[in-house]
Amino acid sequence: MKSILVVEDEPAISQVLKVYLQKAGFQVEQAFTGDEAIVKFELESPTLVLLDVMLPGRDGWTILKEIREKSSCPVIMLTALGDVNYRLSGLHGGADDYITKPFVADEVVARVHAVLRRSGNISKENGIKQFGSLQIDRKAHSVKLKGIEVELTPRDLSLFIFLSEHPNQTFTREQLIDKVWGMDYDGSDRAVDLSIKRIRKSLGNWPEKEGEIKTFRGLGYQFCVYENRS
Repeated sequence: MKSILVVEDEPAISQVLKVYLQKAGFQVEQAFTGDEAIVKFELESPTLVLLDVMLPGRDGWTILKEIREKSSCPVIMLTALGDVNYRLSGLHGGADDYITKPFVADEVVARVHAVLRRSGNISKENGIKQFGSLQIDRKAHSVKLKGIEVELTPRDLSLFIFLSEHPNQTFTREQLIDKVWGMDYDGSDRAVDLSIKRIRKSLGNWPEKEGEIKTFRGLGYQFCVYENRS
């Protein structure tokens, strides 16, 4: 059974989320502080984390950073802060989605399913592709550069695999949102830019002579490969 870690300091909200998620067939663990969240994350190894931003002790941003340092587990941020800068902060930090309070519990469940569906679909792909020193194994859900595993969040990995399946083809932000984030995504298309930035950073040692993720101003992004393509 897939498990969800709900990190929310308001007991009433946490309990509502737990009830709705359990009805949807998930096992639910609860944490009410940042410190408790890290302990339960390490003990339970959840399938997904619902993470409130405003927490006693370590806040949600800090917890997200700590999770990303050790895991690519999907994370959905929960907060009453609706300003676009906060949304971008969460996405820039590696969050897979962002839900603003007040929210409808059914919507949260739908978002959870959507994020898990995106991350799960990646592992159903078959085959290994080699682009010079860069290896993409879609079946194993992994990317290796010069034999070393490249750490990517589920959404970043989904985007990167999609681009790698269409080398030397340019996609607009809107097309990438549609193909990777899904039609239910209602956030800013800046999420694409932030995801590309993180992927480029993770691929910092990929030789330019082999390939790159290239920006075409006014058009979009392209996974360019130059040699050793298979």
